[in-house]
Amino acid sequence: MKRIQQLSDDELVQQFIAGDDECVDVLISRHKKRVYTYILMNVKQPHLAEDIFQDTFCKALLSLRNGQYTENGRFVSWILRIAHNLVIDHFRRQKNMATVSTDEKEYPFFNSAKYSDPSIEEQISYEQILKDVASLVHHLPDVQKEVVMMRHYQGMSFKEIAEETNVSINTALGRMRYAIINLRKLVEERQMSLTV
Repeated sequence: MKRIQQLSDDELVQQFIAGDDECVDVLISRHKKRVYTYILMNVKQPHLAEDIFQDTFCKALLSLRNGQYTENGRFVSWILRIAHNLVIDHFRRQKNMATVSTDEKEYPFFNSAKYSDPSIEEQISYEQILKDVASLVHHLPDVQKEVVMMRHYQGMSFKEIAEETNVSINTALGRMRYAIINLRKLVEERQMSLTV
């Protein structure tokens, strides 16, 4: 039987889907330099590149778990495409935040959602969603809850979370992945709707 490091990407993906979480560590280790370098070349900021790198693998792991991987034999291309899309999303958000137009009377109107006022219904719905998510987070195991709180409530990068909790980045990523999986299960069990 092959050692786990000797397995092809596709074999690692299939074993991960079958439940062997150790395969993810091998995939991340095998491709992290290439994926991180690609992101850094595009965003030019190491801290931002690290965040997008972590988000890339989080998204990939969720897609694998949800059976959305159909790129047999082309894992690297698939993961780089996810990274590319996240980089584009980042630049789109930046562009939208900077977009300004004027009418004939020279009054500025901001075309960014950042400056638009939500309706009362949207605001109430959004506040309820925040409360629902916060209540669900408290049902997570402590290590998963800790990562969610640090990432989404304190705005820490996965590198900072790993340093703060004395674990590897892969472990911090794994805890976030399991937290998201568990949160989704809780949402389904309680038949909750988390959309505005």
